[in-house]
Amino acid sequence: MTAAPLSVSGLTVDYGGLRALDYVSLEVPDGSCIGLIGPNGAGKTTLFDAVCGIAFPKSGHVRLFGHDVGDWPLHRRARLGVGRTFQRLELFGSLSATDNVVVALEAYASAGGLIGELLRRPVAMLARRRAEARAAELLELCGLSELAGARAGELPMGLARTLELARVLATDPKLLLLDEPSSGLNDAETRALAKLLRRLRAERGLSLLVVEHDMSFVLPLCDEVYVLDFGKVIAHGTPDAIRKDPIVQAAYLGQEIAS
Repeated sequence: MTAAPLSVSGLTVDYGGLRALDYVSLEVPDGSCIGLIGPNGAGKTTLFDAVCGIAFPKSGHVRLFGHDVGDWPLHRRARLGVGRTFQRLELFGSLSATDNVVVALEAYASAGGLIGELLRRPVAMLARRRAEARAAELLELCGLSELAGARAGELPMGLARTLELARVLATDPKLLLLDEPSSGLNDAETRALAKLLRRLRAERGLSLLVVEHDMSFVLPLCDEVYVLDFGKVIAHGTPDAIRKDPIVQAAYLGQEIAS
């Protein structure tokens, strides 16, 4: 039986005297899309940080593709096939869309890079051309071909978030952790993003864990949803069950979750 891309069990994370996560358990089965929702400050980003190796738990376990990665550094976890986007954009604003993806490709491959370019080594030049060709493919996949030469810092927020996704895909991930990917997107861009994520699941077998506030985006996209509040899982189930759960409605100011 194939190990789940992500399995979190009994995870507890403290920041000083604050308990950010309180015995949280969660699983992302192979090829699935799992949603993680909850009010601001519920612990969603802390969970991502613990999975990636940025935050270190007081107790509990994080398993990636069957490996207990509790003492693994960030780069070793990423090499298993984990990609992540952030609430705050992590783009190089002065570089073009193409070069943002090329940087990610070169860093992942550890081939050539800036030193090689300065020395003008033939191998490095060939690696650069291949990286640019691959970057063009990823930009086309994400619907950004026409913006290949645009500076990342000049892109609207929605398109910048889509570029960040293209850059993460450059690392050839098997598990994607998406932190509010639809933030800043208009309705058309949000629909296009949902279509792209479904396509990535179908064609590449990617597994997804998605943190979102836009319920109209995340609920139709996901197979199952976990709800965090004050660092605890207060509900877990299908999107339809989560939408109707009175405990979840109470966490969202007593209002029924929109379809």
